[in-house]
Amino acid sequence: MAEAKPQKSKLRSTKPDFASLAGLALALGAIIGGLLMEKGSISDITQVSAAIIVLGGTLGAVMLTSPFGALIGAIGGLKDVFLENTVNLEAAIEEVIGYATKARKSSIISLEEDLGNISDPFLKKALTLAVDGTDIQELRAMMELEVYQSEKHAEAAAKVFESAGGYSPTVGIIGAVMGLIQVMKHLEDISEVGRGIAVAFVATVYGVAVANLFFLPAANKLKARIHAEVQAKELMLDGVSSILEGMNPKLIRVKLEAYVHSKSSKKKDKAGAQTSGAEEPAAAGG
Repeated sequence: MAEAKPQKSKLRSTKPDFASLAGLALALGAIIGGLLMEKGSISDITQVSAAIIVLGGTLGAVMLTSPFGALIGAIGGLKDVFLENTVNLEAAIEEVIGYATKARKSSIISLEEDLGNISDPFLKKALTLAVDGTDIQELRAMMELEVYQSEKHAEAAAKVFESAGGYSPTVGIIGAVMGLIQVMKHLEDISEVGRGIAVAFVATVYGVAVANLFFLPAANKLKARIHAEVQAKELMLDGVSSILEGMNPKLIRVKLEAYVHSKSSKKKDKAGAQTSGAEEPAAAGG
């Protein structure tokens, strides 16, 4: 009977991040709704010149601060704010265990025929190096370097949005001051002074709003994506390293499941500590 091959799992899935979409819609809706409730008008905060000053000034400052490669990476990473490309950790564990079981029965060389069926590029590269007989220390060094470089590249994109979030409120203040200068030039028309001051502060609203409703949240969202991606790659690397070490597949499963259940384990440990603390006084009293 032919030996069953590990089934190919779809480790990665891409889907809209409804939290990002709903969060942005909720924030804008709350602000505009509050304005309308105060008998304001959307036209009160629509000013093309203020938008040009804030967005153009912020973009210029970011271009001056960030390397060109980081800017391109940030533009490309913009989709990651609204699209969630995640690795199914449970599926990754099952796939690694399948390879571990086969390697234990038929040697790690037998996994060569499965390399073409591996969907994840990182796992495929790590397992290819293992099949080629790469020393485990060298394999870990090469794959950890790849994780480090991809993490730094992604962090550079997140820092671009952080920089934009830092500059836009200040650029908004510059726009407001420029508007006030124009108002002061026409103090002879008192009826227009109040309206001019209100229009001048629209740039401040734009600067603060775009920083706190988009740039800074986008940077934090990208950081969360980076953390999840690094965790998935570390799981795969630990799995391949364990296969290369000849570890029992059952032990490999226990080892890799720590990546999935680490949060729940921490909660259980905390609850257990609180229970023990509550029982100690009663025991002492007995």
